[in-house]
Amino acid sequence: MCAERQLETDVLIVGSGAVGVAAGIEAREAGASVIVLEKEEILGGAAAVSGGGCAIVDTFLQREAGIEDSHDLAFADWIIAGQGKADEVWARFYIERSNDALFEWAKDRGVEWVGARQNEGNSVPRWHQPKGGGGGLWNALYQTAQDRGIDTWLTNTAAKELIVEDGSIIGVIAEDTTSGDTVEVLAKAVVMGSGGFNSNIDMVKEVRPDLRRHRILEGSGRGDTGDGHRMVEAVGGTTTHMDDIWFYVFAIPDHKDEHGRRGLVIRGVPDNIWVNAQGVRFHNEDLSGGGTGSVAVLAQEPAYCWSVMDSTMTNDVTVSDPQYYIPGASVKDPEKVKALIEESPHIKSGATLEALASEIGVPEDRFVETVNHYNSGIDQGLKEDPDFGRPLSNRKMIQSPPYFALNFTPTARKNFGGVKTDLKCRAVDKHYKPIPGLFVAGELAGMAGGHINGKHGLEGTMLGPALFSGRVAGAWAAKDAGFGEGFK
Repeated sequence: MCAERQLETDVLIVGSGAVGVAAGIEAREAGASVIVLEKEEILGGAAAVSGGGCAIVDTFLQREAGIEDSHDLAFADWIIAGQGKADEVWARFYIERSNDALFEWAKDRGVEWVGARQNEGNSVPRWHQPKGGGGGLWNALYQTAQDRGIDTWLTNTAAKELIVEDGSIIGVIAEDTTSGDTVEVLAKAVVMGSGGFNSNIDMVKEVRPDLRRHRILEGSGRGDTGDGHRMVEAVGGTTTHMDDIWFYVFAIPDHKDEHGRRGLVIRGVPDNIWVNAQGVRFHNEDLSGGGTGSVAVLAQEPAYCWSVMDSTMTNDVTVSDPQYYIPGASVKDPEKVKALIEESPHIKSGATLEALASEIGVPEDRFVETVNHYNSGIDQGLKEDPDFGRPLSNRKMIQSPPYFALNFTPTARKNFGGVKTDLKCRAVDKHYKPIPGLFVAGELAGMAGGHINGKHGLEGTMLGPALFSGRVAGAWAAKDAGFGEGFK
């Protein structure tokens, strides 16, 4: 193939998200030259629009707060969440190195960790939050990558094909999506970190035929369309557990999306309640994770719910999408969020509960009774909701009009299966033989190894392993290219 543009580097990285920055820093610190390809116009991938939390074990923040954690406890939690399907070797590898190889490593490279929270599935607070969420974490690491001398970040450049020579991967054929020109990048080692396939709903429903009759939204990075899976499989790589997908409940359709297929993830509303199409609650809303909340919503008929709140709660709404953040900052743009609430056809309002019921098309009597019953538990000072066990201490009642309902629609967010790798993040064939020159990390590798989490994951075991495996891949790719000693 004759390329209009040709480049060479020691280590080529496909994807600019968690893997891109982590692998890039690692390879560059080993002395290798680095080029990063990104198919989208904006760098950062899914990492930059994530919540940013990472499950990390036995950090100084935990110890300062008197939190007793251990590798064994984290592993036990991990296995339970994975429903017996986790890659135990990779899980141990990550857990035992998460403090030094992720927490301390990131802190030394500009990430400010601001605390540890207890999130779903974790026995103790170990969900470590970076300042500024996912955007803050990624921006800090991106700045470090630039400081280390990675100055070639090719945006609008979509990888299309891995170049094979004598059984080894020696580069990538890509396309400049603005000009249509072919770009050939030769490298001594290639790191694939192109993400999952949750922005390709056709592919989601191909591996999950049980969801074909439901509306499912795209919820990951806009570039997460499964390109990497196809490329790796074309050179003999193997995939595993592709049907294990983590869905978010808390998302509404993006009314500005011309295809009507993209979801906007809504965060920051702790006092909302969910009702189904029959106007009744069906789940503990605090359990909103992919292994709980999404399962509950997908079991409804039809498979969606309404997030109900009052006027005092709308200021808490945060939208995990770049268009709703102030440029150069990690905080939301309140005017854009306010406009979304006012303009979106997927957000309804009513001066009364009865009016809101009419707007969302649910039985008025059931809906009003549901809200009043929930409020009564708070008013009585109950410690928890008697129906679903939701803690009620310090909750707000839904009582200040106007009232709002957001059409929460299942949104494909994270892939728990992907390309199989060994502990050096080398892609392996069907005989578990490494493919020379090819390293795979992050969500393309089911976060790490192909299936590190199992069926489901603990909160924080997506981004954390993605960053960690990016480091592993970058270090061993650099060694393949003749630099450094690999991951230590």
